Amino acid sequence: MKRLEDILDGVRIRKAARLEVKISGITNDSRKVKHGFAFIAYKGVAVDGHEYIESAIANGATVIVVEDDKYYKEDSAVSYVLIDKVQKSVSLMASNFYNRPTKKLSVIGITGTNGKTTVATMLWKLLTRLGYKAGLVSTVDIRVGDKVYPSVLTTPDPVDLQRIFYDMTLEDVTHVAMEVSSHALDQGRVESIDFDVAVFTNITHDHLDYHKTFAEYIKAKKMLFDKLSPKAYALTNLDDKNGNVMVQNCGAVKRNYALKRPADYKSRIISNDINGLHMTVQDQEVFLRVIGEFNAYNTLAVYGVSDILGMDQVEVLRVISSIDSAEGRMDVVAGIKKECTAIIDYAHTPDALEKVLLTIRSIRKKNQSIITVVGAGGDRDRSKRPKMAAIANRYSDKVILTSDNPRSEDPEEILKEMLQGVEGSDKEGVAVVTNRKEAIKLSSMLAQENDIILIAGKGHEKYQEIMGQRYPFDDKEIIRALLC
Repeated sequence: MKRLEDILDGVRIRKAARLEVKISGITNDSRKVKHGFAFIAYKGVAVDGHEYIESAIANGATVIVVEDDKYYKEDSAVSYVLIDKVQKSVSLMASNFYNRPTKKLSVIGITGTNGKTTVATMLWKLLTRLGYKAGLVSTVDIRVGDKVYPSVLTTPDPVDLQRIFYDMTLEDVTHVAMEVSSHALDQGRVESIDFDVAVFTNITHDHLDYHKTFAEYIKAKKMLFDKLSPKAYALTNLDDKNGNVMVQNCGAVKRNYALKRPADYKSRIISNDINGLHMTVQDQEVFLRVIGEFNAYNTLAVYGVSDILGMDQVEVLRVISSIDSAEGRMDVVAGIKKECTAIIDYAHTPDALEKVLLTIRSIRKKNQSIITVVGAGGDRDRSKRPKMAAIANRYSDKVILTSDNPRSEDPEEILKEMLQGVEGSDKEGVAVVTNRKEAIKLSSMLAQENDIILIAGKGHEKYQEIMGQRYPFDDKEIIRALLC
């Protein structure tokens, strides 16, 4: 139980009644309200929480926090609190309720368009194998010590996040690797997290359906670094032109990494093939179980964090050499029934798809063709669609355009927009198969011995989202059944 005035510590209050009341829980979801809970109502991107106040009270809420004057009441049974910009204060209220858990944890936040999941997962694996009790908050899953929970958002909502961190303290977790999305930064979900290290991987055009402009997208990413304390560290990719932008006016200790220019942490690729990556890290050779230049960057970011945290670098490189990538990130399936190779990857932006295909082209042999299966998500940045098709067509020998997560859109209309990126006679070499399972089947039929199939866009996801419903769907399991 917590006193209402304690969870409002640091929050600017406009009006309030009975601050001495005690609450047993806190939530911004009326469906999760139990007796004695505080319900936090604010207008979000898609839903206005004020509309669910009566439902929250019916479920047992004794405190209602609002940001709209018209919902504030002087009520003898329920304590109302009126504050400004509730969305930006939810994280602080939740942190207060859960005893400010991130002050007891070493939290490493990773942001960027691509590489967040891989860096967070590799870092979690490294910490765990070095004997630390580590937590993970990622697109793939959430790990609290030995417990694993499914992940719905790249970065959970602010109340759930603080509860997760609190659970980690109960499990004696010491370090947490977490992905930090631009949406989470913009919406204040990570407002009251004490980050010890912030990592910037790269930034390319994505999420413009939400941020509207690339400048606003960059600004959202930069928020992670703007809020760092002078005791924290900012680790940025110097080969990305926005690496230095991230740390402008940042008060933290600055470190950087690069492959192509002088930096605090340097790397050089010696060789790169389907079996792995041979590279140097700070002039020390290491062979990795990951593929591609982008994974050299990801590995270097993990190495940099480990050095910042004061770990033994010889031992770090030894462990890194045994770590594979995150699920659905350059995930290789070697064919048995048919001697070809499939690669499943989450690449769902033009830049990510191009990097994956360029990587595959750099490691393929002369007699290997590349067959790419790719789609584009519905209710997302439409400008990506023709670009994705154009890139797939440019770098593949055969292309199959198909559904991704169409969500509320007609998948065939999405595919028509994708096809706009393929010009004239090139369209003859592009197959359009709306049903994703059938598209994957077609790729296996087209593949000859030694060919490489890339199935892009969904990676680790175990579902396909159609008209508000998530249906079981796993790219990896489908292609494995066909090839193995």
